[in-house]
Amino acid sequence: MIIGRAIVTDLCDAKGSARTFSTLQVIMTLGPIIAPILGGSIITFGGWRPVFAFMLAFGLLCLLLVWRFIPETLPEAARHDRSNSESVLSTWRGLLARRAFVVPMVVGGIGQASMFAFITGSPFVFMGLHGATSRQYGFLFALIALSLIVFAQVNRVALKRYSPQTMLSVALTMTVAGALLSVLAVSTNSLVVLVATLWVAIGALGFLGANAVALAMAATGRSPGSGSALVGVFQFGCAFLVSSLVAAFQNGTAYPMTVAIALCATTAMSVRIVFGRKVIAQ
Repeated sequence: MIIGRAIVTDLCDAKGSARTFSTLQVIMTLGPIIAPILGGSIITFGGWRPVFAFMLAFGLLCLLLVWRFIPETLPEAARHDRSNSESVLSTWRGLLARRAFVVPMVVGGIGQASMFAFITGSPFVFMGLHGATSRQYGFLFALIALSLIVFAQVNRVALKRYSPQTMLSVALTMTVAGALLSVLAVSTNSLVVLVATLWVAIGALGFLGANAVALAMAATGRSPGSGSALVGVFQFGCAFLVSSLVAAFQNGTAYPMTVAIALCATTAMSVRIVFGRKVIAQ
């Protein structure tokens, strides 16, 4: 994931990167939808061992495709020696002192953590509270994941006319609105209403993730690899924290999940409003 973001940044400007990241969002969203179905089928017909054989074969196929079709994208003149820890730490310090990099990284990382709150809390909410079967849960998960694909494609088209900054603002507004409505939906005890609000809250991440990452990566200058590493660490650090909190505060209701999603969305919006004005002006 780290190298992929750096390659996109090598090849595209901020708007082009945002459109490409939208396409990558679609591909990465399809993975969690297809993988359980494929894995279940493999286990059904061959047991658990062939799963690892499939993973090995797929990894080798990806290696072959990269070797055959992806050339070096970073020009030789732009390469730097990062062979010692001092130079790496110096690069990180420089990036973390750059508001244009830090603000979209934080906004994107905190905002996208709401997806992991959903992943952690949805099995209990859908199956434990609303009585969905494992097959029905898979369908509901896929339905909400589909929203990411839809919004990512809308984002890709909208970027032909609007800037990543504008689309990030739209994403945050939609995420906050959907998240707050999902908190209110819990009191209705209606699965349909809850899924509808989550469809908006989670789907808007198709806007948020691509544009936030594109803006952060555009500000990395001559250090896209180091910037991508920091973005990845922060994203998954937020995901780990939010997932842990949803599990720790489980109280037999859907509120830990929905409140966590709302807190992620509103915090991301607040960071953008309070600290992002100068970045927008730039």
